[in-house]
Amino acid sequence: MKNLCDKSQKFVMIDPGPRPMEGDAVRFLLAAFSCLLFALLVGCGITVFVSPHPSPSSVAADGTGDVSGDGSSTASTARIKMPDEPIAPFVEDALDWLAKAQHESGGWGAGSHSAQGVRDPHMVQTDPATTAFTAMAFLRVGSTPTSGKYSEQLRKAAEYLVAVVSEAEPNGPEITSLKGTQPQTKLGQFIDTSMTLQFLARVLATIPADHPLQEKVDKALDKCLAKLQSSQEQDGSWGGGSWAGVLQSSVGCSALEFAQAAGKTVDSRVLARAREHQKDNFDVESGRASAPDSAGVELYAFAGSQRAAASEAGAARRLIEQGIKDEKLAVDAECNVDNLVILGVVEDKARILVHSYELSVAQIRQLDNEQLLTGFGNNGGEEFLSYMLTSESLVLQGGDAWPLWKKKMNTRMAKIQVANGSWTGHHCITSPVFCTAAVVQCLTADRDGELLRIMNDLDAAASTESL
Repeated sequence: MKNLCDKSQKFVMIDPGPRPMEGDAVRFLLAAFSCLLFALLVGCGITVFVSPHPSPSSVAADGTGDVSGDGSSTASTARIKMPDEPIAPFVEDALDWLAKAQHESGGWGAGSHSAQGVRDPHMVQTDPATTAFTAMAFLRVGSTPTSGKYSEQLRKAAEYLVAVVSEAEPNGPEITSLKGTQPQTKLGQFIDTSMTLQFLARVLATIPADHPLQEKVDKALDKCLAKLQSSQEQDGSWGGGSWAGVLQSSVGCSALEFAQAAGKTVDSRVLARAREHQKDNFDVESGRASAPDSAGVELYAFAGSQRAAASEAGAARRLIEQGIKDEKLAVDAECNVDNLVILGVVEDKARILVHSYELSVAQIRQLDNEQLLTGFGNNGGEEFLSYMLTSESLVLQGGDAWPLWKKKMNTRMAKIQVANGSWTGHHCITSPVFCTAAVVQCLTADRDGELLRIMNDLDAAASTESL
């Protein structure tokens, strides 16, 4: 039994609803007990969420029965489902603002690092990274280049990026000669390549095979993938010089995962190095993150590490869950090397999966650490990007942490939204286009759940192959 005053258990959900029992006396006793329990938990410094919807049993928001909130229960893991509710009105306002911010060329721009005060989206030059990043916000909410409310914006963005990539030199890591943009200066010189690769990998499957764009997107995707893989440093990072290069390397790592999910052949050694580089930035024992290229901001190193571990962590949880369901493991089986080996995972892969799982559990416990989440001290595009990386991580990992994080972020972001529907940065990446695209993706990651879970499937399938 868990100690109710153990402050490592940060989230507890109480269901105040009636139970199918007879007698007013029983109901009175249950109500009294709930009140006493509530007081005890609050007295112990534990955050209590009271469910507004009575249910037959107290369960976490994902219906798993795991109420710990730390994501550590493998037996109760559930996949994050596509939400039934419509997109929140304030997020719709943001999407409409982004649609209007698109240039006639199909691109969007973040603006120059030397002119951070320019906030009008039509007064800045378009750039590939911001275009790809913004287009991914529309993909995430269900539009495609051929369907949905924002299909026209996506079609034009895809055409813009295909043209940029096709005109790029075949050799070298970059896809544009443009220099000095906010994303390049703050994230890294190769951010255009990695973000464009992400978009192309995500949009490819949404384009009908007989559509003129399909072949062009496929070809541009191959070109970006080759550029990204060939430009990786030996330590698993991507250089290029920037303020918070750890985030560029995180985006590069995710881009490889998306390319693999799109059916492309990704060098397993390149992906493994990228993941390990990021995962090494977090220490499980202390719960702290750091990286030499994080500008001294713990949040950036933390979010990159969490995202790098997420797919493998989700794969480990799902393997254990399936093993329990198939009665190959005990119902209380832990996620450890021995149990994964029983399920047919080779030992070296099992160690990697368990390490990622342990990282993810420790990282989830940090999500109420306001000092960590504050980042630089106020919000720039780097903070919003970091929040988005955490959102993707929680959907990839499964479990009950995502609903709590989503609620936290919805409240946090709604309070600071500009009246026109956008969000803006107060340091470094100040671009309202970049910041708004990041927030939209942060708040809607569960709408991309099926695509993100392909990564889990690939990691689970690869776990039976030796390194």
